[in-house]
Amino acid sequence: MAEKKKCEYCDNEAIGFQSLEGSFAWVCRDHADSLLLELKPGEKKVYGACYLERYT
Repeated sequence: MAEKKKCEYCDNEAIGFQSLEGSFAWVCRDHADSLLLELKPGEKKVYGACYLERYT
């Protein structure tokens, strides 16, 4: 990730990106889905239509 992203919900620093069933957002730790929180930094997962990428 070249530039730091901000959380779509509160403007804190985003820890990752999540796309869940058609909605997508950069999210901080407080707004991240539990599946994203389970990932290690740099890890990516695809669950059907869901995509998760953890930055930090």
